[in-house]
Amino acid sequence: MIRYIYLALFLQLFLVKNLKSQTITNYYISDGLLDNFVECVAVDDNDNIWFGTISGVSMYEQSSGNWISYTVANYPGMASNIIKEITVTANGEVWIGTDFGASKYDGNSWITYNSTNGLNNNQVKCISEDQNGGIWIGTNQGVSYYDGINWTSFGFPDLHWSGVSGVAFDSQGDKWFGAPLGGLIHYDGTTFAPYDTSNGLLSQNVTDILIDAQDKKWIGTGSGISVLNSSNTLFTHHTKMYILSPPDTLNPVVEIEQDGLGNIWTAIYVGYLAEGGVAYWNGNQWTDYDHTDGIAGQNVKGLAIDSQNNVWIATSTGVSKISVIPNLISDTFYDQPRNLIRKIDVLGREINEENNKIIFYLYNDGEVIKKMTIH
Repeated sequence: MIRYIYLALFLQLFLVKNLKSQTITNYYISDGLLDNFVECVAVDDNDNIWFGTISGVSMYEQSSGNWISYTVANYPGMASNIIKEITVTANGEVWIGTDFGASKYDGNSWITYNSTNGLNNNQVKCISEDQNGGIWIGTNQGVSYYDGINWTSFGFPDLHWSGVSGVAFDSQGDKWFGAPLGGLIHYDGTTFAPYDTSNGLLSQNVTDILIDAQDKKWIGTGSGISVLNSSNTLFTHHTKMYILSPPDTLNPVVEIEQDGLGNIWTAIYVGYLAEGGVAYWNGNQWTDYDHTDGIAGQNVKGLAIDSQNNVWIATSTGVSKISVIPNLISDTFYDQPRNLIRKIDVLGREINEENNKIIFYLYNDGEVIKKMTIH
């Protein structure tokens, strides 16, 4: 049994060591970006990457390597060239948020919504699509909901006066709102229920919300991440995702995403240190990346993940792509060596038992690059 434990420890150490050797590719104006100052990023169903910059929208078509630009000069229907938020819906529409309203691109033209035709406020903080295709837009004065025809808005006193910085939806269809100064608000369609530091939230400053497949709420705050369990009764916290030199330990969260392997990714930026990066949680530990690993800049503004689990990072000095990152190996073991799980999938890695031997294969794009036999 001991040898199997050693094997697990070795594989974990091997994979952790090799996480930092993953490829990081950077993109700049010279590659096709409209501007190196990128505020936000989103991915569509074709794995095209959409970047909101301070000079307009850039779309990178991964399949061809082509770039397409969208600016007010070419598309007068856009609200502004300074893009603060970008989201791609299930039907392929692209929504952008600006300080002058929200604009929607249907593949042909842009149309803008502002305080004159639907929004409760022009300063857009976030845009999210619910399970029914409805669009929820967080603004400085609350949230506006668009069902494709009509608009409905919610604000103070149901929501905090500081506005809405994040919107997410649980498996029941309930809405969860984050406020820059007002914590977390749960809306079940009838009642607004607040969560703040008095009942377990790490910080009143909520910046983003992610709800995972288990209905756990990952709440990004100015002090780290609070995780609310599926029954909405207990918080746990992550405050050291990105390692800083003592005495600085604050981890202000910019955005949270989950990849196809179940890893939780977060973008972090510590403004007073002008330092930041990204980190991911594999269920056991955090691993972080910053400019010393090759990321384009320290001022990380957002992230998105494509269908190949590549992580796209928006910074104020360019864009970075981190290639596929593996999960660490499962820590499930059995009492009898012969009953050791025959295959442990670790994104292209497997362990097979052959005649009381353990054969470990490490794959890269389908090609075996390492094989080890342990008797």
